[in-house]
Amino acid sequence: MPQSIANHQCHHNPQVNCADCRLASICLPISLHIDDINKLDDIIQRGRPVQKTDHVYHAGESFRSVYALRSGAVKTVKVTHDGQEQVTGFYLPGEIIGMDGLASNHHTNSAIALETSAVCEIPFTRLEELSAQVPNLQRRFFQLMSKEITHEQQLITLLSKNSADERISSLLLSISTRNHNRGLSAKEFYLPMSRSDIGNYLGLTIETVSRVLSRLHKQGVITLDKKHVIISDLDALKGVASVSID
Repeated sequence: MPQSIANHQCHHNPQVNCADCRLASICLPISLHIDDINKLDDIIQRGRPVQKTDHVYHAGESFRSVYALRSGAVKTVKVTHDGQEQVTGFYLPGEIIGMDGLASNHHTNSAIALETSAVCEIPFTRLEELSAQVPNLQRRFFQLMSKEITHEQQLITLLSKNSADERISSLLLSISTRNHNRGLSAKEFYLPMSRSDIGNYLGLTIETVSRVLSRLHKQGVITLDKKHVIISDLDALKGVASVSID
């Protein structure tokens, strides 16, 4: 089994605390002192793993918590006025979901597990109280909010200006960068989402997604085996994407 995929299959042990979590450097401010981490750990709720297709939260629910994804993968979706489901994001371990509820105190999206996933629920009122005591935690939360805005701007750019090849290459580069930030391989990884979800997210048909991935494979830019991806030529992939991914 490739190392990147073996690492992908993280345990879902609810007993792992923040100080011991391997994602702490991504999810938490590195400068937090151990006493501050213990304070944060006290307010975090860890339930059973969320099974594939189960909801972490539903659109319309009252906003009470944000969620740190510890393992697995989650997609967020929004139902349009005509009843169509629109994928609005893909989230990987170490990333925060649920901030869509901040503005209106109700979640505007639903969050659905793409595979068995473990999440840490962080009640927002208690997070606010703790942030007042720990300035670095408040700063980290502002950074997360800024990153959400940046991701939305990138998606708008992808949907409005770029070709199918650029969109898919940009998504692969985004996953590559996020894996690298988690200490995993930037060139070899597993795609937790379906071709249908990728197409929905990028505004493409399933056939187009499959055709572009096959073309990148034939060109030697990537090696593709079902959902297992190896980036064979990173520079070439960046050239196809022709956009910067943060």
